[in-house]
Amino acid sequence: MRWKSLFLWVLHLMVFSAIFPPGVSADGVTPAEAKELRDEVRDMFYHAFDGYIKHAFPLDELRPLTCKGEDSLGGYALTLIDSLDTLALLGDRERFNAAVDWVSENVRFDIDKTVSVFETTIRILGGLLSAHLIASDYATGMKIQSYDDQLLHLSVDLAQRLLPAFDTPTGIPFGSVNLLHGVDENESKITSTAGGGTLTLEFGVLSRLTNNPVFEQVTKNAVRGIWARRSKINLVGAHINIFTGEWTQKDAGIGTSIDSFYEYLLKAYLLFGDEEYLFMFQEAYKAAMRYLHHDPWYVEVNMNSAATVWPLFNSLQAFWPGLQVLAGDVDLAIRTHAAFFSVWKKYGFTPEGFNLATMSVQHGQKSYPLRPELIESTYWLFKATRDPRYLDVGRDIVASLQYAARCPCGYCHIADVESHKQDDHMESFFLAETVKYLWLLFDLSVGPDNIVENGPYKYIFSTEGHFLPATPEISLVNEHCSYFGAFCKDGAKNRYGIFETSFNHQKTNDTHSHGFFSSSVAQPKIQDSFSTSEFIKGHCQGLTHGQKFGISYSDDEENTYSSDASQPQRHDVVVTNPSLKPVGRDDGSNNTQELHENLKVVHLSDDKDDNNGNQGTHPVEDTS
Repeated sequence: MRWKSLFLWVLHLMVFSAIFPPGVSADGVTPAEAKELRDEVRDMFYHAFDGYIKHAFPLDELRPLTCKGEDSLGGYALTLIDSLDTLALLGDRERFNAAVDWVSENVRFDIDKTVSVFETTIRILGGLLSAHLIASDYATGMKIQSYDDQLLHLSVDLAQRLLPAFDTPTGIPFGSVNLLHGVDENESKITSTAGGGTLTLEFGVLSRLTNNPVFEQVTKNAVRGIWARRSKINLVGAHINIFTGEWTQKDAGIGTSIDSFYEYLLKAYLLFGDEEYLFMFQEAYKAAMRYLHHDPWYVEVNMNSAATVWPLFNSLQAFWPGLQVLAGDVDLAIRTHAAFFSVWKKYGFTPEGFNLATMSVQHGQKSYPLRPELIESTYWLFKATRDPRYLDVGRDIVASLQYAARCPCGYCHIADVESHKQDDHMESFFLAETVKYLWLLFDLSVGPDNIVENGPYKYIFSTEGHFLPATPEISLVNEHCSYFGAFCKDGAKNRYGIFETSFNHQKTNDTHSHGFFSSSVAQPKIQDSFSTSEFIKGHCQGLTHGQKFGISYSDDEENTYSSDASQPQRHDVVVTNPSLKPVGRDDGSNNTQELHENLKVVHLSDDKDDNNGNQGTHPVEDTS
């Protein structure tokens, strides 16, 4: 079966680095230079991280030109939380410990802030969970002795405050939610496909760590809600009305507003082993390759007719070759990556939009906000092929960032890829993803020595670059206790052996009195509009996989919400959004100064910046 072949390919990819001879490098990048580039990328991280700690912390993000800070998401030290597992990846035990301690004692989510469900999930919830799984496990080599699951408590508190967003007729969540009051009555009923379908990894991991299936179930229902409304040719649009199920933007593509929907279908299968996600990915991928792919580029088409509506490469598409590597489609990934990188070579960066008809920067889309997607795909292609050309790609990307994006206190957005004008902003994902994938690329080339390549587990990267381990507790939840020595969860305790009862993540309870919940806190009731209790077990001749799972497309004219019995029934999530007990210090004190001291600025390089904040590294040749 194809899914077995896919699993074997991914398994081969994950262990490849362990058996491939170390010290592989390009003709143009010697082993010594690869090591220097790895160390240079490490310096890049600390230039930006130290700038954030010194000038912006505890605000969310750094303004690297003016050396100031700004709150951009929720006002809870976004960049610090997003950077936690990068600190661990670099082996920086001192600052990782100090950062975990500060977050544990000072971050709280009982605040009157309206936040993006998508961004809060991938940046904050994902960052907390990844750091928790590192700090709580001796096998990672970064166990914190005093750590007592504080980040997991915070994760549960945050996820509970996001749950009201899922109380919609389709199960697809609102785009924003107030952390104290729930969804505002005037909140938009339009959300993006990526925003509603890129929550499964973080919420699924949380369910498996807490033995509470609610988190996993609501996000799986959201994916089903989107997939059930795909077109007859298995394409999904960019924006959808979460109450009526009607597509409000019917442009289908692999980039803006849709990208990570595809990504999480495959990765949810790889992390959780849920074949339903694999089936959806296979069908969605086949449709994308048939209707969106114009070798080596991808275009946007009408989701119903497949007529081309937008011949555009946008920078978010650059994740696709990396996803194709995970899917085993390496040859196509190589060609597409080469095309995408040709745009980088032309301008020194990838603009947000590049018009394939005119082969020029799309008007109004000239910026490069330090995105990681092309670097991510470069890392995965080098990991899969060990082709030395990808080290050359990495070297060119480092040169561009150092020459044009480096600024006094960090790295700046590029406002215009043609003029290289800088913009005073640095997204947290620069530290969570961009430098992380660059560092992993060069570390892999010189013989890896990090938790991802040499650690105790195989890891799946979230769309924010947070690495989540395929531990038995997370990945074998349906198999635990089924054989001697298997992983078992006994209440709040984990052990190995035989246990009579098993965790059924399809079943929900009205209350949850063990683990991290108090019996006095009402838990969401899930009425699954795509009931898993009615799944047909086993193999039935004559049924397609889609029929087996009860998932089929909905015609546009049937996508209007009504009380008619023939229409999909309301997906109810009854949430009491209460005064949840905040996690953090009771006295309200803030140890910002203490963390400044613990996360002291360390200059790992003696290189001095010039007056423009640029280092004397490789300049970018102007080929435009």
